[in-house]
Formats: sequence, C-alpha cells, structure tokens
Amino acid sequence: MDDSTRLIQPEQEFASEHESSYNPSAIHAGFPSPAQNYMNGTIDLNRVLVRHRETTFFARVDGDSMKDAGIGDGDIVVIDKSLDAKDGDFVAAFIDGEFVLRRIKIDKAKKCVWLLSADEKANPTKITAENDFSVWGVITYTIKKMR
Repeated sequence: MDDSTRLIQPEQEFASEHESSYNPSAIHAGFPSPAQNYMNGTIDLNRVLVRHRETTFFARVDGDSMKDAGIGDGDIVVIDKSLDAKDGDFVAAFIDGEFVLRRIKIDKAKKCVWLLSADEKANPTKITAENDFSVWGVITYTIKKMR
C-alpha cells in the first residue's frame, strides 16, 4: 500500500476546552451580506466533529493517493470506529499489517469488498480471504490546512 495514517486519540493532540468564535448562520462563498458583519456565539469543535467520544480518533494523512477525492497529505481525518461502513464510505482500513485510507466498495454481486484509491493510476485492492483485513473506522470529517 502507498498510504499510511498516523492514529491520534482526540485528547492527545486536538482536544481542547477552548471554544472559538462562531457565526451560526451559513458563510456564503459569493458576495457577503452587509447584515452579517459580526461574528457571535462560540463553537467547540469536539462537540461538532466527535459524535462518539469513546470511539473517535483523529489521524493525519500521509500520502497523496486520495487527493482527487479532496483528502490530501497532511490533512486530518476524523474516524468513528462505532459506525458500520457502507458502500462508498471513506474508511480507515487495516490490511496486511498497515492502516490505509480508502473508499470502500461493497460488491454484492461478486460478494467481495474492494478498497479504492482516488488516484486513477492506482489499481483497486480486492479483499480476499488471504488478507488480514478489517475496517477500523469510518471517516466522518476531513480537516484541511489552508495555509
């Protein structure tokens, strides 16, 4: 596999009691509304991003095989281990001794599972009985560094 993820528990690097300023109305990508001049309220990102504290982890993405899906090297993904993976979900999977970030394809017709990279040059990985495989968790959010 060409990608790996470093798993980090929320309280180790990202958890904080600090609440940041928050504007509860939507932020528009077009022209700003003159009525929305002031930010109000606060937001705790742990409350927004973490639905199940005991089973949620953060991981920093290492590699570019998912960049065409909007998940790039250095991004942080939020992984919830309590969710069952569904066809098309992004997952943190454990396969043959390493963690990878992939989109899961559940092929009911062929009764198999595929792990798909977003890099069109990479071949899909068919999971077989010979693989040591498990879906470790479902990716629920991606946090991107813009600068």
